[in-house]
Amino acid sequence: MLVWALPGIPEVQAGDDLAGLIRAAVAADGDELTDGDILVVTSKIVSKAEGRIVHAADREEAITAETVRVVATRPRADGGVTRIVQNRLGIVGAAAGVDASNTAEGTVLLLPLDPDASARALAAGLRAATGVRVGVIISDTLGRPWRDGQTDIAIGAAGVRVFDDLHGRLDSAGRPLIVTHPCVADELAAAGDLVKGKLSGCPVAIVRGMGRFVGELDLPGAASIVRDAERDMFRLGADEAHRAGYEEGFAAGVAASSNEEGRR
Repeated sequence: MLVWALPGIPEVQAGDDLAGLIRAAVAADGDELTDGDILVVTSKIVSKAEGRIVHAADREEAITAETVRVVATRPRADGGVTRIVQNRLGIVGAAAGVDASNTAEGTVLLLPLDPDASARALAAGLRAATGVRVGVIISDTLGRPWRDGQTDIAIGAAGVRVFDDLHGRLDSAGRPLIVTHPCVADELAAAGDLVKGKLSGCPVAIVRGMGRFVGELDLPGAASIVRDAERDMFRLGADEAHRAGYEEGFAAGVAASSNEEGRR
């Protein structure tokens, strides 16, 4: 497997043709896309091309507008509050994916409205223009429960099998695998981030050698990775879960006391 950052992508503006910019950068780099290549594209340039820059007096207002469910909040040393929330895409992370870096003063950048649709459009454009079957992953940076630091994950995907389902295969000792279900899309997104970095000005990485995961554009996208809150064993922060349990228990106790008084 080869993974490298693609130089030469200019500052992206609303309405830009990302497929055209990527093709030009590949040509300028003295290369060409081949069957089975997977492009890992930072969500920020997709959002910029789609005009997802909005004016906001402060980032907190934009976070509130993009939030559909609060998972956990914690005060910060600077007096602010860190919010872990579920955003409109169903993704749980800090600040609902609202980004204030590398944007004009007084503006913030929102995630693409439909990252899977954005990935399909980009993959379709590249396939039509080059005649080769490529996959596209749109990545964003998130933290993880129980671990410090961040990594890139896939928030959009097209033409890529997002999972490698090993269910039913045998391990080296002949035992069947029951729950082994690697999330290939997230692994590829993280691999792309290793070469793109955060400060290099290279928002696109090319992964070559993983063509076995490239398929048709109607494959399930990254939305299929998101676990429903109802199935999430950790859908609330620890303090929030404790508070909710206390409030429910208190209410049940009050109701039981009232019923006991009524029987006397």
